[in-house]
Amino acid sequence: MRFLQRKLSHYTEPQKIQKMGIYPYFRTIESDQDTVVTINGKKVLMFGSNSYLGLTNHPKIKEAAINATKKYGTGCAGSRFLNGTLDIHIELENKLASFVGKEGALVYSTGFQTNLGVIPTVTGRNDYILIDELDHASIIEATRLSFAKVLKFRHNDMESLERLLKRCEPNRIKLIVIDGIFSMDGDIANLPEIVILAEKYEATVMIDDAHAIGVIGEQGSGTASHFGLTKKVDLIMGTFSKSLAALGGFIASDAETINYIKHNSRTLIFSASATPAAAASVLAALEIIKNEPERIANLWSVTHHAIDNFRRLGFDIGHTVTPIIPLYIRDNFKTLKITRMLLDEGIFVNPVVAPAVSKENTLIRFSLMATHTKEQVDVALEKFEKLGKKLHII
Repeated sequence: MRFLQRKLSHYTEPQKIQKMGIYPYFRTIESDQDTVVTINGKKVLMFGSNSYLGLTNHPKIKEAAINATKKYGTGCAGSRFLNGTLDIHIELENKLASFVGKEGALVYSTGFQTNLGVIPTVTGRNDYILIDELDHASIIEATRLSFAKVLKFRHNDMESLERLLKRCEPNRIKLIVIDGIFSMDGDIANLPEIVILAEKYEATVMIDDAHAIGVIGEQGSGTASHFGLTKKVDLIMGTFSKSLAALGGFIASDAETINYIKHNSRTLIFSASATPAAAASVLAALEIIKNEPERIANLWSVTHHAIDNFRRLGFDIGHTVTPIIPLYIRDNFKTLKITRMLLDEGIFVNPVVAPAVSKENTLIRFSLMATHTKEQVDVALEKFEKLGKKLHII
């Protein structure tokens, strides 16, 4: 056995959890991503999906994907830079730019690639990147590809951010990168204060709106719209894999910035284009969002119902104000145990345990879709109450 294999063979943590019968990952779903899914032939209520608008099985989106595949084929066989730009890519970029209120947009094959491609491209060796300590992993990885100095501020702490801004040299790019809605805690970035500090210190603001598109803002157009600060935010990033029911990502900004990124971003230039089916799916999703505003309304109705009742039952759900509800268990074993017990009771949720978070902050991530009903939420609440008491969580 070579040295690499010998070293990796010592990694046995997953096997230990599997032997305990509480391994919660790679659970195989045998149906579409809906409020009810099939696992091992059993119907399970899904509260672990990022499909906030419940569009992944919408007939109009499936039809759009099928038609695009019939017309363009299954892939583009190249990058956007060379042979992989289709007319629907251009149409999609124009509509995305309009949707979030920017001059231009650029589509990437995944959301992760978007951050990896944008952040190192717009910053250099003598610049600064300032990130919230709870920013998404794709942002963290992107900073590692940049030669800029990376400064991390405490979560949503404006005093911490300002202290770091004061340390930055003048006449350098200072890029503040934040999640719009934080994917685990469910709270929203303090964008109004961030914008004030950015103007004071001549910094640039970039928002990762992966979990905000389709959820907050006018017609679900994101965090900047939510606060009425679209003109004050320089770059808006979003993904297709949540509310937009496909796979991919985009960056939106002023025309000059998009032009620069388009000709310098390595994850765009050296990656294959988003598939025709994905592009067509997002175009259809944008139309549905515009024509079916009741989806966002119902998403917020079931969200408020769930938040109010989890608090009533005595669960610690932190500062969430969104369809992402963290149920803090604060114990690794109990977090994995209740995840398994809930699945046995017909409830699918996602555990977040160490080392992804500290042992004191382990949680169950309970997320809602516009297609959930209050009756489905009540079933989950009943199971959580029963198991929460059994495990002495509440």
